[in-house]
Amino acid sequence: FDANRTLALSSAALEFHVNPWDIMLCLSGTVIACENAIVVAIIFYTPTLRNPMFVLIGSLATADLLAGMGLILNFAFQYLVSSETISLITVGFLVASFTASISSLLAITVDRYLSLYNALTYFSEKTLHYVHLMLVGTWGASLGLGLLPVLGWNCLDDASTCSIVRPLNRTNLTLLAASFFVIFALMLSLYFKICKIVCRHAHQIALQQHFFTTSHYVATKKGVSTLAIILGTFGASWLPFAIYCLVGEREYPPVYTYATLLPATYNSMINPIIYAYRNTEIQRSIYMLFCGCFQTNGSYRSRSPSEV
Repeated sequence: FDANRTLALSSAALEFHVNPWDIMLCLSGTVIACENAIVVAIIFYTPTLRNPMFVLIGSLATADLLAGMGLILNFAFQYLVSSETISLITVGFLVASFTASISSLLAITVDRYLSLYNALTYFSEKTLHYVHLMLVGTWGASLGLGLLPVLGWNCLDDASTCSIVRPLNRTNLTLLAASFFVIFALMLSLYFKICKIVCRHAHQIALQQHFFTTSHYVATKKGVSTLAIILGTFGASWLPFAIYCLVGEREYPPVYTYATLLPATYNSMINPIIYAYRNTEIQRSIYMLFCGCFQTNGSYRSRSPSEV
């Protein structure tokens, strides 16, 4: 009897398997959460990081931190406490978090454009007012989109309306994909205008000095290349999943959904590297946090997004 019982338990253990894609999503969420938790802690506990640029970077890091935690919770609930109610809550949480992340990227782009277009008045109270409005709009819209599945915009009652991401229905997923394309188009337009302003500034400096030095050319080229990397990374991460949301059907193999969703999560993994860890102010705060003996000689001032 004991032998048969042991054999039955072993068979049950063998039947329980974990999807490797879910494991990779969970690992991705763990890395995302750890990276962005450091950024959030640094900005929160450093009094000098209070200007509009760092407030928006903090918003982005918070959104990505929540997205990473959402991926971890989704994995845990899926295999430990599986229920339709919890599935709706976790999916809504992920939708809100990733929407806030993408919207925060747009807000950072707007801030960088304003810092160049209105350089003389950037550090005024008016800019801080704009930042607060963008934060309210970003998190308000993200929370609204995240609540839609919980409030009934799902396919639990009618499986024929399900999208490639269950329990979201096709209308809901189409709305999310359309919102992404609108944000991506706005970012593309703003970064194009930023490139024009940067090139015009470099040309004006060259005229004032009566010649165009190699350093000016290198600086301009580096700035344009940085903007191309930012847009290229964002597009390469999210475009495959956004396009598949529009053309995919629920009958398609789930591997297609996983293969396009996993790169999208990498954007939240790369964001702190692009927007936070490359910033000298945040680097200095990290050194002071982990190496209390770090000292700097001379004065220190916070730079604007245009300088960064």
